[in-house]
Amino acid sequence: MRNFTIYLALLLCLYASKMLGQETFEKRAKSIASKIESITKEEKAALKIEVEAVNNQLINGTISREEAENKKKALAEARAINIESKVAQEQENLKNLVQEKVDGKIKEQDSLKKHKFELNWDWEKDSKRNDSIRSTKGEQRTTSQFVFAAGLNNLVTDGKVQDSDYRFLGSHFYELGVSYNSRIAKNNNLLHAKYGLSVMYNNLRPTDNRNFVINSNQTNLVVNPVDLKDSRFRNVYLVAPVHLEFDFSGKKMKEDKPFFKTHQSFRLGVGGYAGINLKSKQIIKYDDNDLKATEKTKGDFNTSNFIYGLSTYIGYKETSLYLKYDLNPLFKDNAVKQNNVSLGLRFDLN
Repeated sequence: MRNFTIYLALLLCLYASKMLGQETFEKRAKSIASKIESITKEEKAALKIEVEAVNNQLINGTISREEAENKKKALAEARAINIESKVAQEQENLKNLVQEKVDGKIKEQDSLKKHKFELNWDWEKDSKRNDSIRSTKGEQRTTSQFVFAAGLNNLVTDGKVQDSDYRFLGSHFYELGVSYNSRIAKNNNLLHAKYGLSVMYNNLRPTDNRNFVINSNQTNLVVNPVDLKDSRFRNVYLVAPVHLEFDFSGKKMKEDKPFFKTHQSFRLGVGGYAGINLKSKQIIKYDDNDLKATEKTKGDFNTSNFIYGLSTYIGYKETSLYLKYDLNPLFKDNAVKQNNVSLGLRFDLN
C-alpha cells in the first residue's frame, strides 16, 4: 500500500504540474486579451466625449453642421488609428507567446484566444455608435486525461482461460495514469493519437490452496500444507500506452465557427503498450495457532523484465470497456507459456 501511494502521488504530481502550466499560459493569453479589450473601451469612451463636445459647439452655433460632421469623422479616424497602433503591440505580444509555444518553451498544449476589433460609427445618429469586438476561441488540439481502470485479471494458457489455475473474481487488475489526446486532422474530429504513462497492477489469486515456488528457472504452483486464507501474486509495471482513437463526437458550431470537443459520444481505441516490471511480490495469509500471519516475498520470480502487449477499448464519453493482452509470457523460462489478459472498465477523465 505504501508503494501504491507513492506511485499515485507521482502521477498526481505529474498531472498537477501540467495543469498548473496550462493555467500560467492561459493567464498570459487572457491578460493580452484583456488589454486589447481595455484599449478599445478607453478609446471609445474618449471618442464619445469628443463627439459630445462637437455637438455642443453645433448647438451653440459656433460651427456649422458640415463642420461638425467633418470634425466627428476626423476624431473617429484618429481614435481608430490609436486603437490599431496600441492593439498591434498586444498582437505582437500574442505572436511572441505563440512562438514560445512552438519553440517548446511552453510545452503544454493550450487553446489561445485570437482577437480582432472593428469600430463602426453611425453618422446619421450622431453620438450613437455600433461597434463590435469579436473573439473566437481556437480549438484545442491536445487535451489531457487522468486514466483509471479496474477489472478482472487472469492468464491465458494454450490459448484459453477456462479451467484456469486462478480465481476469476479474486484475480484483478487496476491501472492509474495520465494520457494525452491529440486530434490528428486540423478540421476533423474522428482520429486522435492517445499516449501517456501508466502504472499497472496485475494480481493473480491461485486456486486450491496453492502458491508459487521457485525451482531453478521455473516458477511453479504447489499446494501449501498450511491452510491459506489468501494467496496472491502481484506484478507492478510502468508502461507507455499508445492508441489510435476514433472519437465520434463530431464538430460543434458556435457563431458560425466550428469547434471540437472530445469524449462527447462513442469512442473506440486500438493500440498497445510497452514498459518495465517494477516489482513482483507474493503475499500469503494463514492462521498460526491463534495468530494471523502474513508473509510477503519480493523477488523477480523468473518473471519477464519487460512487458508489451495489445489493448483496445470501446465506450461512451468517459467510460469504456477495456481489454488488454500481454504478448510476452508472464514467466520467461517456464515450460508452459502463460500470457496475462485483463478485462474491465476504463475511465478517461478530462
